[in-house]
Amino acid sequence: MTSTAEQGYAYGDLPRLMGLMTGDEKHGPAATSTLDALWVLYDRVLRVGPERMDDPERDRFLLSKGHGPMAYYAVLAARGFLPVAWLPGFGSYDSPLGHHPDRLLVPGAEIGSGSLGHGLPIAVGMALGLRAQGLDEPRVWVLTGDAELDEGSNHEAIAYAGPAGLERLHTVVIDNSSASHARPGGIAARFVAAGWSATTVDGRDHEALYAAFTAPHPGRPRVVVAQVEPKNA
Repeated sequence: MTSTAEQGYAYGDLPRLMGLMTGDEKHGPAATSTLDALWVLYDRVLRVGPERMDDPERDRFLLSKGHGPMAYYAVLAARGFLPVAWLPGFGSYDSPLGHHPDRLLVPGAEIGSGSLGHGLPIAVGMALGLRAQGLDEPRVWVLTGDAELDEGSNHEAIAYAGPAGLERLHTVVIDNSSASHARPGGIAARFVAAGWSATTVDGRDHEALYAAFTAPHPGRPRVVVAQVEPKNA
């Protein structure tokens, strides 16, 4: 398989790569809202690549917001995890690129996702598992949506991770104002109350995202709330 990373794909190529994926049920807004955060993570932050997908020391990325995976697939293709030639088959019966990512079919996918509310609890368990194995370097990243935080499973995960001191756990919340229930003080305040390190940034500003993703947070899990205008989400 030819590595697309070697072919020099950059952020500016992502709209074209996403445009190769056609058909129904694309969930375009759910995908485009995640594009910038995904690119910054895979281009500049995550310690993972096609050559080390089985490396126990790799970072783990979990896409909890799995119902709009077009941006995710485009980024994985741009970084060489999967062939660009797979993209036009998105959603077809014989394609590995389904409407929800399948970890058994999509190279680089750590979990099968799409049913909202599962990614963050799984990430908590993964961080605990790495700690139990004495693997202190790998970081666990999970990307969720703002509406997804209404799920009770996420509430329990947030409440547990802070007191447990899971400092290798990182959550990116894509806030496109789609949540049904407003939170007093905003999304970040909810995490802070549970003992997390938290910040809110412009979800389209790559430098702000990078700074937020790489800020130190000793002894605490980290959440970055990436705000995206609803019309672009």
